Amino acid sequence: MCVGVPAKVVKKMEYSAVVDVMGSETTIGIIFVPEVNLGEYVIVHAGQAMSIVNEEYARQSMVEWRKLINARNSASVQ
Repeated sequence: MCVGVPAKVVKKMEYSAVVDVMGSETTIGIIFVPEVNLGEYVIVHAGQAMSIVNEEYARQSMVEWRKLINARNSASVQ
């Protein structure tokens, strides 16, 4: 199973972009979505933007990711 995370593009270069993934910035490849613009959201898998998604989808996905992270963190504390 492949899992991708939503990320907001905050800086775009020719073949890469800096994205914000739930508060952390990282550089990813954009060779599959060269048309992406600043402020748009992409799904990132293995360091590559795989597709452009709308903001509502990205926000809903981030809510679910946050729930998963919080559940994992609370389980490791117990």
